[in-house]
Amino acid sequence: MELIKRNQIKILSNPGVDSAQLLNPENSKSEIVTITKVTVQAGSEQPRHKHDTSEQIWIAVKGKGILLLADDEEADFEEGDVVRFADGDIHGLKNQSQNVFEYISVTSPPINFAYAYKDIK
Repeated sequence: MELIKRNQIKILSNPGVDSAQLLNPENSKSEIVTITKVTVQAGSEQPRHKHDTSEQIWIAVKGKGILLLADDEEADFEEGDVVRFADGDIHGLKNQSQNVFEYISVTSPPINFAYAYKDIK
């Protein structure tokens, strides 16, 4: 059993986007998943990107956002929705609403996302 306390959770940050690393190789012995809680402020965006060797599942828990997909496609993504991205799928998110948007991301196999963020809290 592992209990991860709040003070063991790093928050990776870019302007308008915080990614709380709830469970990752740095605070857990899990070799199977990384779990993050991502908060996207009103008017902010996570640019399109991909993970060549990991799949991700996003669970929208608060608000409404727009998925940024391959070929400039977009799709609504709101509280209660779940989306799965296979290895190599292009994905991102923009929040055009006036409210905060939050989702949980499950990534397998794990990734250390520090490379994609400017600040660590």
